[in-house]
Amino acid sequence: MFADIARLLIETAAAIFGAALLLRLYMNWAGMPSRNPLAQFVLALTDWVVRPLRRLLPAAGRFDSASLVAVLILALVTLALTDLVLTGLVYWDRALIRTPFTVLRWSLNLVFWLTIIHVVLSWVNPHAPIAPAISMLLRPFLAPFQRIIPLVGGFDLSPLALIVLVNVLLLVVNRSGF
Repeated sequence: MFADIARLLIETAAAIFGAALLLRLYMNWAGMPSRNPLAQFVLALTDWVVRPLRRLLPAAGRFDSASLVAVLILALVTLALTDLVLTGLVYWDRALIRTPFTVLRWSLNLVFWLTIIHVVLSWVNPHAPIAPAISMLLRPFLAPFQRIIPLVGGFDLSPLALIVLVNVLLLVVNRSGF
């Protein structure tokens, strides 16, 4: 039971920090202004890891290679720690193979939760300071659905379609054995 609790804590902390690193990578690529409250939060949370890596791996235009390397290292260390807690050994070959799938899982979960937050904010407080940032980040994901799915009674059902697609993709990734 201790091993399961430790695994849960490791995986939860890593998924949250991994999502922040992925969000930093995506916000940089999307060109989000750093004065946005969401951007400020993510930068403050991840600067201690990304800034030293940026000395070795400078950004190439809008692509933040330091954030990508940081999230890959985090996924690898998380998988190694999980193996260590559960079995007492680290299977580096398995961890290396599973690292990209873990990052993909974190990315899909990030899109899922951004969509949920977007929907809740649109109902509760569409003028919240982070609402425009989340809308900007989700626009490329929601736009294809918005072109296909018409408004129903004034309601945009494209977030629901995106959530279903993300859950299907998560199911495929989780069942792939990695």
